[in-house]
Amino acid sequence: MAYDKFNILTSSAVPLPIENVDTDQIIPARFLKATERVGFGDNLFRDWRYNGDDSPKADFVLNNPTYSGKILVGGKNFGSGSSREHAAWSVYDYGFRAVVSSFFADIFKGNCLNIGVLPVQVSSEFSDKIFAAIDADPNTELEINLPEQTITLKATGEKESFDINGYKKNNMLNGFDDIDYLQNIKEDIIEFADKLPY
Repeated sequence: MAYDKFNILTSSAVPLPIENVDTDQIIPARFLKATERVGFGDNLFRDWRYNGDDSPKADFVLNNPTYSGKILVGGKNFGSGSSREHAAWSVYDYGFRAVVSSFFADIFKGNCLNIGVLPVQVSSEFSDKIFAAIDADPNTELEINLPEQTITLKATGEKESFDINGYKKNNMLNGFDDIDYLQNIKEDIIEFADKLPY
């Protein structure tokens, strides 16, 4: 499934300064029955967002109109637990295009990259600066520059570099998933196959 190209994202951010957020908290297991990547955003952090009667919990950040944006800033060890792809799907379907954390679980990180959510891993020190900036001004903006692999606090100009696999970076810049990538090089594959001895 192709997704929007990712180049430079400038947005305010939603802070979730909780460590060890696992995939069952991101999307509870009872919502994993669907096989398409749509509709999961409604249940992102379901048990943290809603009471048993489906009324919103006023103290949860996604229910707080003070915070908005396409960037989710999480605590250390974000996306741990089971390998369910649905966790990344729910983040994307809710409207986040990037997640920032000082540490990601590897499988969650890979699942995000496969569907167009950019996981930006920063140092603990820079993470603290981001949380402090958002706390001081909920409208503070972050700039995530994928070509340059940098994240910048727009208000101060402070920035940090982040790592990303070159193949995944190219796919995100082009809005490709793995199948789109293969389709894009179809002629090269055919040409190569034609040169193989039978």
